[in-house]
Amino acid sequence: MTLDAALWSSGFRPFLLAGALYGPLALALGYGASVPAHWHAHEMVYGFAVAIVCGVLLTALPSWTGAAELRGVPLALLAALWLAGRAAMLWSGSIAPAIVAILDCALLPALCVLLVPVLGSGRKRLFLWSLPPLVALALGNILFHLALGRSPAEEASWAIRLGLHALAFLFSLYGGLLAPAFTRTYLRARGEPAAAIHVPLEYATATAMVLFAAADLAAAPTPWMVAAALLAFAVQGVRAWRWRGWRTAGEPLLWTLHLGFAWFLATFALRALAELTPQVPAEAWTHAFTLGALGMVMTGLMTRIALRHTGRPPVVVPAMRAAYGLVFAAALLRLAYAVQGLGAWVLVLSALAWSAAFLLFAALYGPMLLRPSLARVSST
Repeated sequence: MTLDAALWSSGFRPFLLAGALYGPLALALGYGASVPAHWHAHEMVYGFAVAIVCGVLLTALPSWTGAAELRGVPLALLAALWLAGRAAMLWSGSIAPAIVAILDCALLPALCVLLVPVLGSGRKRLFLWSLPPLVALALGNILFHLALGRSPAEEASWAIRLGLHALAFLFSLYGGLLAPAFTRTYLRARGEPAAAIHVPLEYATATAMVLFAAADLAAAPTPWMVAAALLAFAVQGVRAWRWRGWRTAGEPLLWTLHLGFAWFLATFALRALAELTPQVPAEAWTHAFTLGALGMVMTGLMTRIALRHTGRPPVVVPAMRAAYGLVFAAALLRLAYAVQGLGAWVLVLSALAWSAAFLLFAALYGPMLLRPSLARVSST
């Protein structure tokens, strides 16, 4: 198998590599004066995060459902849609807005179309719940471009928040499946008790996430917003407690997931506090979610996928462990900047730490993604 053939042999290869490289670039450009203020937020959601979502879903769903994996020319075309969207957004000032919108909005509908047969013919119909948040994510992107056409910044911000809530639902759904499953395997191998997924609790969690999103997007009155945030915090907290994540401190491929969920809990707490005190800015929860929760889980899961699906043993090298620490530090610094009003140097330091973490992943695991897999080994 050639290098080109290896790159298009599985969805995680082009999309995880693209996301790891594009995230730092979008962050750097977002701090520059050459792009509009809304560009940074949009590209971190619809450029960086969507690339990782594509890589994870296109790899995990076929494995779980027994469907054929997308590869070859169809995968290359899907990656080309992602790249076309990024190019259109980068040069949006010199391209007709309608063309920019078409190019940028094409990826997610195409992904949904490609996933429908995978989900519908699969052994586990539970994964059909992947489609509503993907549709919401696509809708948020369309509304973002429609808002730009009318130039109301508030509407564009609302569309970005819709995308964030769609990502949060996907995070809750897949994180809530992967983290306990991997943890259960790890604990049972050591003779320790491990809780199985509790289906009624999963439905309660999904309901709480929808209520939280609805309250935030509808600008609900303070009592309702606080209640929705605390309900999500409580249900997610009970869920995470059952997983016994504190027993995984010796395994970085697991504690990254559990630390990510700790940041997820902080997301809801900060949203409630923002309603109750002016000391916590309204956007604090978004930084806890994007840099902390998403950042920790993404780096840990990307490492696991790269190792597992290229046939490498599940051993995290010290440099990647340092990358996990950089992500955690970046989230803390960004939150401190927002809440404490610290100097701009804290913001820059946060951006540098977060970018360095993903560039480390690209440097360490990029060569694995570009080369043919080794014989697969078992993993915890």
